[in-house]
Amino acid sequence: MGMSEVRHILALAPNWLGDTVMCTPALRALRLNFPAARLTVAANPACCDLLEDLPWIDGLYRLLPKSSLLPLMRQAKQLSPIAGDLTVVFPHSFRSALLARFIGSKQRIGYARDGRAPLLTQAPAPHMEGGHISPLYMTDEYLELVRAVGARDDGAGPELGLREDLAVRAASLLAGEGPLVAFAPGAAFGPSKRWMPEAYAEVADRLTERYGARCLLLTGPEEGDTRDAMLCRARVPFVELPPEMESIGAMKALIAHCDLLICNDSGPRHIAVAFKKPVVCIMGPTSPAYTQGPYETGTVLRVDLECSPCQKPVCPLGHHRCMRDITPDQVVDAVASLLPACQGCSR
Repeated sequence: MGMSEVRHILALAPNWLGDTVMCTPALRALRLNFPAARLTVAANPACCDLLEDLPWIDGLYRLLPKSSLLPLMRQAKQLSPIAGDLTVVFPHSFRSALLARFIGSKQRIGYARDGRAPLLTQAPAPHMEGGHISPLYMTDEYLELVRAVGARDDGAGPELGLREDLAVRAASLLAGEGPLVAFAPGAAFGPSKRWMPEAYAEVADRLTERYGARCLLLTGPEEGDTRDAMLCRARVPFVELPPEMESIGAMKALIAHCDLLICNDSGPRHIAVAFKKPVVCIMGPTSPAYTQGPYETGTVLRVDLECSPCQKPVCPLGHHRCMRDITPDQVVDAVASLLPACQGCSR
């Protein structure tokens, strides 16, 4: 099937916010290389919210949470009319390839993993070294997949859109003097990825005292304990946000308006990269090879240990040294090297 014949493309997006941001160059490559096709992205509700306001995506379809076979088949039936020509399966799971098979697109492409190759019409091998699957920057992995159908990268990097009303509201709420530093102390992956709330609080105190920083705390709906722990330990106030600014769309607008983000290796990090904001990322149990690309400005703080990266959501050894050995001094020093570039951005 030639490019001119493709009229309906469905992209099954990754399941994590950060991975979805890193997938946007590949999604954009599909749009640019199949300009006459309708591009629909199917994802979980959070990732759909993340991708809203990208003008080159024609439609978003919110997938149900993991369920039994019958609901999966119902979703496939709903998606089939808008996915007749090509389905691109970005997640690695067998289930996502099974959904593509039920949809029945003429072309179904995804990596050959988890025994799912027979469900796909094209199943390129994942990145291998020494006969084993090896880490690769996720944006490159996704771009390599769409190259198999002729889509080429434009080199612009990750991209997100903003709702105008939320951008205006964020600008109003965050107006003030001094560098605006956002903190994102959560991580949906698991506690192994989370630096200690008391350490985040100490950094906020010191940045406020030393640089006159204004601090913004960004947490998700399941991160109330982390938020409370940080607010309890910090001596300085944080910018207060109304309830309507707690959505993913609002988080995008808030990060886009900040001068710098301090975070774990989680979704907000990649949102900041998409908006070209500097990041100090505190990384522990995960391999930097998956997430460190050429588009990020800032610093990744990490300690080399024999047990890291373990890729586990909970420290299997119980000591959590990969995060605990990173000190507030290191974070403050990293921020200090970035703040001069932000001084002209202060409101």
